[in-house]
Amino acid sequence: MRELRPTSNLVKQALFNILYSVKGKEFLDLFAGTGQIGMAALEKGTKSVVFVDIERERINQIRKKLKNFENVKFVSKDVLKYLKDQADESFDIVFADPPYDYKYYDKLIKEGLRVLRNGGMLIVEHRFKNDLSSIEPNFYLESRKYGDTVISFWRKQ
Repeated sequence: MRELRPTSNLVKQALFNILYSVKGKEFLDLFAGTGQIGMAALEKGTKSVVFVDIERERINQIRKKLKNFENVKFVSKDVLKYLKDQADESFDIVFADPPYDYKYYDKLIKEGLRVLRNGGMLIVEHRFKNDLSSIEPNFYLESRKYGDTVISFWRKQ
């Protein structure tokens, strides 16, 4: 299993402050890891959350924590494969926290935007040295830096 790098409390708090309200939204948590972002979204009133991680054991751990929830789905699959296979599901918010050495940001952002509903938000957490603003620039909004972590935002119009 790859090493976990959970989102810091500072970044998580900032993320949900920026989003303001996720109540009633359909939320996709990519590279779910511990599932803490998707779980926070559930606590804040999302309609549903889909957790996707390639590591089956991580998905099983999240499933155990959320066994009493009906509005969740768990997928153990490569994130890009999952996104490419999505023809009938779309989301209001897509959050992706790939490993810091991830090499496919361009594909991730393109496919992430494809599964967004109009007006939806794609958020990618990444290392500060990776400037993602030139990927899909027509949809790019901004990036915010928190230590060596950045969260970048795209909105589908």
